[in-house]
Amino acid sequence: MEKATAVANPNIAFVKYWGKTDEELNLPANPSLSMNLAALTTVTTVEFRRDLPADLVTVDDRPLAGPALARVLAHLNRIRALAGIDHKAWVASRNDFPAGTGLASSASAFAALSLAATRAAGLWLDESALSRLARRGSGSACRSVPAGFCLWEGEDDETSYARQVAPAEHWNLTDVVAIVSREHKPVGSHDGHGLAPGSPFYAARLAAVPGWLADVGQGIRQRDLGLLGLAAEADALAMHGVMLTSLPPLLYWEGGTLAVLKAVLDWRREGLDVYFTMDAGPNVHCLCLAATAAEVEGRLRRLGVPEVVVSGPGQGVRLVDHYLF
Repeated sequence: MEKATAVANPNIAFVKYWGKTDEELNLPANPSLSMNLAALTTVTTVEFRRDLPADLVTVDDRPLAGPALARVLAHLNRIRALAGIDHKAWVASRNDFPAGTGLASSASAFAALSLAATRAAGLWLDESALSRLARRGSGSACRSVPAGFCLWEGEDDETSYARQVAPAEHWNLTDVVAIVSREHKPVGSHDGHGLAPGSPFYAARLAAVPGWLADVGQGIRQRDLGLLGLAAEADALAMHGVMLTSLPPLLYWEGGTLAVLKAVLDWRREGLDVYFTMDAGPNVHCLCLAATAAEVEGRLRRLGVPEVVVSGPGQGVRLVDHYLF
């Protein structure tokens, strides 16, 4: 069997999905629209071997265990079934950013795993099929398969995958990520989705999503930061409102989170064109144009944010010619 390595970027959703209509198939309760992040990467090498007694999976040179390992093994089983093989797999993966902190590490992880493992198994999947497969591992992973700006929509297993709405070079939109914490969140997104319908605000957010989705889509097409930014802020706050009112409640924010959110609003009142969004975690994504990214980064550092990452739009998942083992 071949050995294959894939590289994927996580993505930041401007309109997010929170809640599922099908847990097994990872079908979302609403469409979502995102941008891949060029500055953050996951690299994954996979080889299927007859001489392995069991699957071997490491992330950042540490053996994977528990529920995280179970998710990876289930995904490998899907790929083995597609390829008609029963070989065990050696999987090594590395991230250049913290996992489990709201930076969509599972998106890049399962996008890279899907491509590397299918190629190692001798399969060639087109982009839509690869996006559908990645979705089974982690919903947001389907958006890390195409390049640039991506829309994930669809009603069932056959139609639910991500499609590119604009290439990475379409717009110099920049995400200045304020990493206020590297601590692994106690409840991951995979489990948090199941709590969403218990919120009294869940249905209200879903009803508002089409409007935000239209504004973000138009903002991308017209390169209109204000239109995109206001919709992204509204959706992020609504999603966290659902989290806060779930049973049990999910409070991902830290003190530094609130400080950054308030600062972004203050800076915009002062004339700096910057907006915020957040995934399920404490870290804040500050959206601006490339020309103002250095100013936003400097202000975040002066605010006391311990780590800042600046990223433009990223490419889709791709194969590379080096290996981790």
